[in-house]
Amino acid sequence: MALPRRSFLRGAGVGISLPFLDAMIPSTIRRANGSDPQPAPPCRMLAIQTNMGILSQHFFPTSSGPEFELTPYLELLKEHKGKMTVFSGISHPDVDGAHEAEKSFLSAAPHPGGAGFRNSISLDQLASEQLGPVTRFPSFVVDVNAESTQGMSISRSGVKVPSEKSPARLYANMFLQGKPSEMEARIADLQRGRSSLDFVSEDAKRLSRSVSAADRSRLEQYYSAVRDFERNLQLGQEWERKPKPITSTPAPIDITDNKKLIDKIRLMLQIARLAFESDSTRVVSLFINTFSVVADLPGVKDETHSITHHGGRKEALDQLFIIESAQFQVLAELLKELELAHEGGESLLDRTMVLYGAPMGNAASHDNKNLPMVLLGGGFTHKGHIAFDTKKNYPLPNLYLSMLHRMGITIEQFASSTGTMQGLDFAP
Repeated sequence: MALPRRSFLRGAGVGISLPFLDAMIPSTIRRANGSDPQPAPPCRMLAIQTNMGILSQHFFPTSSGPEFELTPYLELLKEHKGKMTVFSGISHPDVDGAHEAEKSFLSAAPHPGGAGFRNSISLDQLASEQLGPVTRFPSFVVDVNAESTQGMSISRSGVKVPSEKSPARLYANMFLQGKPSEMEARIADLQRGRSSLDFVSEDAKRLSRSVSAADRSRLEQYYSAVRDFERNLQLGQEWERKPKPITSTPAPIDITDNKKLIDKIRLMLQIARLAFESDSTRVVSLFINTFSVVADLPGVKDETHSITHHGGRKEALDQLFIIESAQFQVLAELLKELELAHEGGESLLDRTMVLYGAPMGNAASHDNKNLPMVLLGGGFTHKGHIAFDTKKNYPLPNLYLSMLHRMGITIEQFASSTGTMQGLDFAP
């Protein structure tokens, strides 16, 4: 088990934080070699949410186990059937609120539609936090067509992590090296930012002595957000002078037309692949918003949200099938690219967990149960279709706990998990 990075030395009422130690690096990303640890091929995570649901009749198999039949959507992923686990009968306990559930997709925070809702740290952000500064970027939080209030990546302080919409900007951050003068100016900016934060933090602490308990709680959330920001500033300084990786892939051109839904998803997934291949980050989350989009696809003429309330109309169902099939097709393209790339004698797909799903099991009725979820790659011993009770659902956070363990983060619980995912094991 890796030593948590937030460990302290405690005694006589004094707490001293520890520096980053080799013991804090998860076991799956290090390999002992005497006194000189050598990194083993790391495990990575890509979590994708498509927020308008997935037609269950085209997704869920009717049989379970490794020999499950391929449904129309899963047929598009057939080349990777041996590295695929489909789940049915799973959901987040106490996560309701119809569309509001999208914000709890990776956190499992209960009752997201409630007036007093406060979110909790998401799967991706916990993973990046626990991995420590092993890559230039702790995580990539990206989106396609999301509004400013939408997202599923949540910091430890319960605040939504801002997402990046520009593949071109992500590419530049990964591969384009600035001039020495620009790097030094950036480091100076980081240093000024840290000293400013120190001043604001002390000022806020003085304020907390004279406010109510409710305000002190809000200030504590603020302190946590400041600490997260300080950590990122510190890591930024450490990486600023290190040379960036080189890629032969040309820089992408951003797509601004929201109707080009599938092209935008494809481009963002290509950026995720480049990030993994270059080891720029090991954690990527992609939020796909199709709410008010009329996808530029043959046969589609209506915006997605309206046709999810199809009432059984064939015309609406046919359009949804076109849109959702196209999304599974670009997912298949990514999986093929990950399979062809190799690292440490394994395919990049074997080192990358790809999670794809939706926050609603039935978008037409706004049902947040029986969520369509599929996990691919990542070095698991995949069991095909793992079917649970569709009425009394199995906790989805158990899958998230298994994913964290796969990355070497051996915590005992994530959110409302009751253990690791039943029937899902690591490959030997």
